[in-house]
Amino acid sequence: MLDVIAEELGHILAEKGEPMPVIGPDTVFLGGPLPIDSLDLATLLLVLEQRTGQDPFRAGFRQFTTVGELAALYQPAAAS
Repeated sequence: MLDVIAEELGHILAEKGEPMPVIGPDTVFLGGPLPIDSLDLATLLLVLEQRTGQDPFRAGFRQFTTVGELAALYQPAAAS
């Protein structure tokens, strides 16, 4: 899932004309090295739902700050 997130972040950043930093599980989305804002993050979540067919937020918002935390939200859904 980390690869999918990194790939989609690459698309978002390319559209903004921003360089792609190195992305790892500890990369912070907002206020970190990624030049994205909350709208970009919302776009990422929508694209991830479209790509995976999973919505880990269906029952309500779940807190995440890093790429690894977001990827982990998809693990239980993928296992079921």
